Amino acid sequence: MSQIQTPSPPAPERPRSSARNTLVVVALVWTVQLVALMAALSGIAQAEVAIHFRTTEIAWFTLMTLLTGTFFLPFAVKAAALFGKKKVLLVATGLGFVGDLIAAVATDYRTLLIGRGIAGVYAATAPLAYAITRDVFPRRWVGLASGILAGGVGLVAFGGPFLSGWLLDDYGFRGVLWFMAISTAVSFALVAVFVPESPVRERGGRMDWTGGLLLGAAVTAIVYAVGQGSHWGWSSAKFAAYVIGAAITLIVFVLVERRVAEPLFPLTMTRRRQVWTVLLATSVAAGALSAVGVVIQMLILMPQIPHVSEGLGWSGTHNAIVTSPISAMIIIAAVGTGWLARKVDSRILLGSGSALTVLGYGIGTQLHHSAPQIVGMGLIAGLGTGMVMAIVPIMIIEVVTPEEQALANGAQTLGQGVAQIVVSQLAFVVMAQHGAVMQGTQFYLDTGFTNGLWLVVGCCAVGTLLTLLVPRSRRLDEAEVGQAA
Repeated sequence: MSQIQTPSPPAPERPRSSARNTLVVVALVWTVQLVALMAALSGIAQAEVAIHFRTTEIAWFTLMTLLTGTFFLPFAVKAAALFGKKKVLLVATGLGFVGDLIAAVATDYRTLLIGRGIAGVYAATAPLAYAITRDVFPRRWVGLASGILAGGVGLVAFGGPFLSGWLLDDYGFRGVLWFMAISTAVSFALVAVFVPESPVRERGGRMDWTGGLLLGAAVTAIVYAVGQGSHWGWSSAKFAAYVIGAAITLIVFVLVERRVAEPLFPLTMTRRRQVWTVLLATSVAAGALSAVGVVIQMLILMPQIPHVSEGLGWSGTHNAIVTSPISAMIIIAAVGTGWLARKVDSRILLGSGSALTVLGYGIGTQLHHSAPQIVGMGLIAGLGTGMVMAIVPIMIIEVVTPEEQALANGAQTLGQGVAQIVVSQLAFVVMAQHGAVMQGTQFYLDTGFTNGLWLVVGCCAVGTLLTLLVPRSRRLDEAEVGQAA
């Protein structure tokens, strides 16, 4: 087994100022939320991309980044434990910039997809940024910084529609791609200049290449199969083959991890009840919330066509204006949860946040036909969403050691990503049961939107119940943090 290097007590030195800590937070927030922002911009730009390159395979425009990000994530978090979180963060960001640059200048669709695939490595930056937060901030900053990083999703929800509308209207899809490249370059510069390296890592460890390949292949196969399920047919032999193959690969992965001296995700970590219950509960709760945008955006942006489509037909700008109070609520709730985590049991915060999302979207199943109703639903669900997103990284800090932090964040990100894909695709299937296809486009009736919201409510309720499995653990103020502060 690899030896864990525990940093020796540093020589007394003047602590970083609040201004310096603030700059570190800004750098990490930019890095974390750029993942969500790029996903949002990709979704908005894909229609123009399909028309420009005359392709019917536009699903690959977003699927490529998801597949490569999923595959490389286990290697990235293991490398961070071995060589340093900041180093791997910079490598992932640098590769993301290269991929974005290739996509921005691509003259054919194949080259564009190659660039998008390389850019997908950037997805590994989010769990690494949360892990760095534990190591580089003093104790009183850890919860607040984690809450701010999670609350940035509200900024993306608030500014994303305005930004995408401006870029597409004035510069087309090329403007979106160039914005991605420039933003990734800024992320690299901010991390390089302001974020200190974590001293916590494994000493003498080795990369578990076999385990990484098996896990990456299995999870990627699941994600790909679910993403293509509606196209292949959920009962098709091809879909079944991918799912069965992924399950067999996961079994082989577990058997291999039991035998290797230095497993990708140490069994001593994943076997602990405190760890696996937290990973399970947070993955389902956060994954369901990450997928709810599929239903809400379709409901808001789809047009009103008698007997064909019963969306609200809002413009992107109108959507941004109406939902801005909801985005503000997410930010406030996330920052407040980061502060409360030092005083309140994190299980209570996760359970309460999940319950609020059940209440909010439960109301939304019946009341979603006007701007006041959307705001009312969103304020309640937004409060819960901010609480859930903020408490997830904090709960992981509470149940793992500093040396396990990056690996645990990576495992949670994998679980949340798979949950998001599964719930999203199920939402499309459920909504399509009450809809119609016209000129090659799938439209949805109000019953479809209602059932899609009920699906989200059910998944959020499962996340709430899973919180009951989590045993009591040490609080944030008792966790070992601030190794580099």
